[in-house]
Formats: sequence, C-alpha cells, structure tokens
Amino acid sequence: MKKTLIGTVKSDKRIKTLRVEIERRMRHPKYGKIIRGKTVCQVHDENATAKEGDLVEIEECPPVSRSKRWVLVRVVRPAAVVEA
Repeated sequence: MKKTLIGTVKSDKRIKTLRVEIERRMRHPKYGKIIRGKTVCQVHDENATAKEGDLVEIEECPPVSRSKRWVLVRVVRPAAVVEA
C-alpha cells in the first residue's frame, strides 16, 4: 500500500516538478508544548496541473529522479485567486 499525503504547493517554478510542504503538529517530548513542523517533498507533475498555493494529494512512487519520490494524484483545492 502506497502512502498518500496532503500538502500545499509552495513552488511550481521548475518544469514538471513541484515543491510541496506538509504541515504537522506534534507535542514536544520534554516540555509538552504543541509545536509545528513541516516536511518538504519534491513532487513529479507530468501535466503541470498544480499551481502555487494549491492543496494537493501526493502519492509515493519509485524514484523519478535524484530528489523526486512522490507523484501528484490530484488537486484537492485550487488556490484562491486575488485580483488587485
């Protein structure tokens, strides 16, 4: 069974590659305070469907390149468009 995660696209500047951040909250082992952490994944996006700010679902896959181990499954929620 392959892992699936949901995260936010932070960069879409490279061709067919996205930088996705997965936010998580955890309790500090000693002090007990809730702290935030993040995991950064390089994701393969064959058709360039996701844009910066989108909420996306990703799935693990065999290595596509040196740093890419994840592939885009779908765009869960597109980014809000702000007009000036």
